[in-house]
Amino acid sequence: MVITKLAHWFRNVEESGFKNFNILLNTITFNYQLILNYFDNRKYKYFSGIF
Repeated sequence: MVITKLAHWFRNVEESGFKNFNILLNTITFNYQLILNYFDNRKYKYFSGIF
């Protein structure tokens, strides 16, 4: 789910034509797997706290 949302946001930003986002897009591209792992780890920590 996070992958899909991030991909849609990324595509929307690219299609917007705003050059100001290029640095942010490069950062996301470079750290893509780390970003996804962050959200996955948060999800698992939340679920483990419920039980």
